[in-house]
Amino acid sequence: MTTTTPRTALLGEPEPPPQPPVRPRRRPGRVLAAALCALLGTGLTVTAATGAWSQYRAAHRPLPPDAAYRQAGSLWRSTPVDTLFPPVLTGPAAGPGGADRSWTRVALAPDSDCPAALSAEWRAALAATGCTRVLRAAYTDATRSSLITVGMVFTPGDAAAMATAGARLGVPPAYGFADGHRAAWTASVLPDAPVVVYTVSAFADGRTVDAPRPAAEATAKDATGAVAQAGLGHEARAVADRFAAALRALARPVAAPDAQATG
Repeated sequence: MTTTTPRTALLGEPEPPPQPPVRPRRRPGRVLAAALCALLGTGLTVTAATGAWSQYRAAHRPLPPDAAYRQAGSLWRSTPVDTLFPPVLTGPAAGPGGADRSWTRVALAPDSDCPAALSAEWRAALAATGCTRVLRAAYTDATRSSLITVGMVFTPGDAAAMATAGARLGVPPAYGFADGHRAAWTASVLPDAPVVVYTVSAFADGRTVDAPRPAAEATAKDATGAVAQAGLGHEARAVADRFAAALRALARPVAAPDAQATG
């Protein structure tokens, strides 16, 4: 009996070198499809970015003056109440002799329709422009010696009709105190919004006056009488000026960022 021994590699015999991996053959169709997908994805990204930029520019493009004027007529419903009627107002150098003033809101009326908030005289003056809504609040000064009614009358009228109506406006109605306590007043039509801003001041102790005086008259250098000496004309004028400036800022068209950068 014979025995066969399996053949084994001899010690030290070199192993055959490793063969490089066989790479799959590139198929032109797949390469072309991948390139097309990449180009399509890049095109979609660019299109999306261009669309977003166009929307951003459109949102920040300033409105034409006529459109901005009409849009300002809806500020009464689109603006937070504390923006329209701040809880505290400051008036550096707003009092007699350049004294500093500040006022605190003490009463806030719900927005009202015009017949309920305006006197017959004011409704007649605004008949040609129409009247959308009336907003009112009452403020007191830091010493709590005066009260000031602030009113905003929003209308759908155009600038020409508003200017005509403004010339016919008399003493504004009061809010927070009786009409018989009205001391000094002012009313103005904003040039860039269909809004009338008015103020009327009174003594906080409830005293009556013979007749309310225009603020311009009560703040004249030679003005005499309790209303002028108490600074109620200054109170009415200073508060009205601040509200008019704030409304005009809200009504002003927003300039586009690139226009601001180059202008």
